[in-house]
Amino acid sequence: MSSPSRAKLSMKPETLGMWLGVLGVFMFAITLPMTRLATGTTEAPQLSPWFVTFARAALAGTLSAIFLLVTRSPRPSASQARSLGMAMLGNAIGFPLLLGFALRSVNASHAAVITALLPLATAAVAALVLHQRARLGFWLCAVAGSALVLVFSLLRGHDAASPFGLAWADLLLVGAVMAASVGYVFGAQVTPALGAERVICWVCVMALPITLPGTWLNWPTQAVQASAWGGLLYVGLFSMWIGFFAWYRGLAMGGALRVSQTQLLQPFFSILAAVPLLGESLDMVTVGFALAVVATVFAGKRLSQAPTPSPVHRLEKAA
Repeated sequence: MSSPSRAKLSMKPETLGMWLGVLGVFMFAITLPMTRLATGTTEAPQLSPWFVTFARAALAGTLSAIFLLVTRSPRPSASQARSLGMAMLGNAIGFPLLLGFALRSVNASHAAVITALLPLATAAVAALVLHQRARLGFWLCAVAGSALVLVFSLLRGHDAASPFGLAWADLLLVGAVMAASVGYVFGAQVTPALGAERVICWVCVMALPITLPGTWLNWPTQAVQASAWGGLLYVGLFSMWIGFFAWYRGLAMGGALRVSQTQLLQPFFSILAAVPLLGESLDMVTVGFALAVVATVFAGKRLSQAPTPSPVHRLEKAA
């Protein structure tokens, strides 16, 4: 085959990066229905949310330790370890634990609407923690997105006849979103020095002193369905580990600004995947709220950075 023919068949790095980003987002999206498979429901509980949280991180931590040894990765410094510790508390413990308890009470489609705020919440936490300036429009989008989630929660809570119309599970989901946001921001602080893949590996390895004994102490004593074990295997292998490799590699190859937009697909992937995996039905109200929240996230991400100074302003500043 001639060189021009091979060039036509080869995929551009930007295109490959975009597809890797979509693959990573898809893996993350399946986390919601797979977690509900693993934990079960209030009426038919399976694995304890405590066990799912510790076991998924222990599995990812074991694989991460092997990866770090094979690649001979240097150990993080004391200051880097502090940021990694915060990322560990948010991403390895807080997010999956709160999500697991919430998904025992609400379905995956419901959770997808609440967690759709994650990119916007991460940008807000970054603005506050890292003292990054953001436009007024960004904060308006954050308020609008939060209001949509609140209305959705009140509407669904009223339908379920929960006290005050607001379900406890919704507060757990909001807590999960905030925990993940904090974890992402502190992980991002050390990413330039350690590399994205190594950050998630060190986060999982640092959690092993907690997750290994936690897994053993919370090991199920009752019979558990095979589907629950399958859900646990998925969240430990793909949600906690492989998905991050695809996502970070996609960001590097395709450009962070371009590839990060694929996050907007995540709630819809979750809602669609819940149909065959959990037997949930497509609810147009849920889809409508998901579209509205994603719209605020899209607008908020466009406005997340302070406006670039004009050439005249830059010249005046230089003078």
